Amino acid sequence: MVNRRRTAIGVTVSAAALAGALALATGLAAAGQHGTDPAGTGGDPVGAGGDPVGAGGGSVELVDTVRLPDGFAPEGIAIDAERHTAYVGSLADGAIFRADLTTGVGELIGDAPGTPSVGLALDAQGRLFVAGGPAGDARVIDADTGDLLARYDLATVPESFVNDVTVTDAGAFFTDSTNPVVYHLPTDATGALPDAAQVRRIPLTGDIVYDEGINANGVTASPSGTNLIIVQSNTGLLFTVDPATGVTGRTGVVDVNGDGLLVGGDGLLVVDQTLFVVQNRANTLVELQINAAGSQGDIVGRITDERFDVPTTVAAAGDLLYLPNARFGVEVTPETTYEVVAVPRP
Repeated sequence: MVNRRRTAIGVTVSAAALAGALALATGLAAAGQHGTDPAGTGGDPVGAGGDPVGAGGGSVELVDTVRLPDGFAPEGIAIDAERHTAYVGSLADGAIFRADLTTGVGELIGDAPGTPSVGLALDAQGRLFVAGGPAGDARVIDADTGDLLARYDLATVPESFVNDVTVTDAGAFFTDSTNPVVYHLPTDATGALPDAAQVRRIPLTGDIVYDEGINANGVTASPSGTNLIIVQSNTGLLFTVDPATGVTGRTGVVDVNGDGLLVGGDGLLVVDQTLFVVQNRANTLVELQINAAGSQGDIVGRITDERFDVPTTVAAAGDLLYLPNARFGVEVTPETTYEVVAVPRP
């Protein structure tokens, strides 16, 4: 059993680092857009404190709030659930923040590239795959050290927005919100990273039609693992994607209390037969029961929380779902506060 406790964290980062991040973060907001050492044991740790919420003999208590560095402008999150460790990426300068979810204490790891970190995914070998947004690239980072293991140029800049990523047994798959393609970084049984020449650019065909605005955004694997599932933000539609061919099929959504559209859909998470979809500007987390292929779903719940402030992505640890608040529409300054908040998993 995992319990939760509320934690407030104070963070200090250098003014110079924040000043360099400010221009990128402001521009993106205006556009509308496993192992680790316990966070805080090296670098410049941040403090934590708070009263426990819930208790249990021998159970693990997780915090329900993680304070991020001021001016951080978060977007993507990935969690190593076994080690209770979260990774959050910055739209401002691409920095990665690692936090211990049992204490809320965290630190920046590695070097910020100066370009955004958007979607994040963690693989079984402790590598963090990072979507580079308008930089048109993908990065692979050692989750322990923060060291850059590989970087791939996926698309032409600025005619692309590499938005989100998911990891399967076949490797990492990235969406592009501007171009109707999925990028595939294949891995073999050994987990070896591909050479640049091995990266696949898979055109999306079938039901999906790209239009103005943010198209394919969040991506995850279906419960069966045979398909990818993507959400098209501007239309609110879900699609399955054949990862070998790029053929898409519209997911049928039954919504007895609405029109079934998930406009503003952002991060996706599959847990067993449940698909969670973050509707960022609606400050809502939608819960669907889906079939194994991801081709049919029923909306069974909508989760809201007074702490939501344009959440973008979602990841699970224990019985909690963690969402970073991107706060799009709020001016990004070196003093702008950001946090990750957790809600109980249904």
